[in-house]
Amino acid sequence: MRFTRDCTIFAGILLFAASGSLLAQTVPGSATPESVRAAGSSPDQVTAPPSRTHNTTYVIGDDDLLEINVWKEQDLCRTIPVRSDGKISLPLVGEVQAAGRTPVQLEEDITSRLRNFITEPAVTVMVQKINSLKFNVMGEVIKPGAYSLTTTTTVVDAIAVAGGFRDFAKKKSIYVLHTNPDGSESRVKFNYDDFVKGKDPRSNLRLQPGDTVVVP
Repeated sequence: MRFTRDCTIFAGILLFAASGSLLAQTVPGSATPESVRAAGSSPDQVTAPPSRTHNTTYVIGDDDLLEINVWKEQDLCRTIPVRSDGKISLPLVGEVQAAGRTPVQLEEDITSRLRNFITEPAVTVMVQKINSLKFNVMGEVIKPGAYSLTTTTTVVDAIAVAGGFRDFAKKKSIYVLHTNPDGSESRVKFNYDDFVKGKDPRSNLRLQPGDTVVVP
């Protein structure tokens, strides 16, 4: 009888342990107190806004397209271009100077203004598209004008963007006008005919903001 009673008790212990394990597996999202403490959170804890990285050195310019997000304030989130006067307009905030500032500086200004309406606003400013960096193409091309500059635009790229040459373009006498850091201007020659023949591949310069390609 004692053996039977001991076996019954042992079986009960196993059944209790198995049922506890099954319960933990079948309850979605269940967690033990230890796991909650290890995660360092609680059901009432407020999740912080997601962090986003951006270029802290880039200076916003006219026509740049900005993505502005205010955490948990969907009505204030929008994608907006910088106007030709360098400003943007936002609800509650009004007009804000954007051009000439970094995204971080603009974030700080918008955040400061929103504190009059929102408790601890979390603002993120991202440059979605850079339109302020431009180059110019002048002279005997199909579509002379100013164009948005990408990081890999070369002299040949610029000519292609401008529609190519007109009939009487002097392809051997092309030059690039470049403004130096000290304010002086330099002229770099580019012989298109030599380049396409493979004679001077390094002459196909990568353009810088403000450069002007002149096709006589």
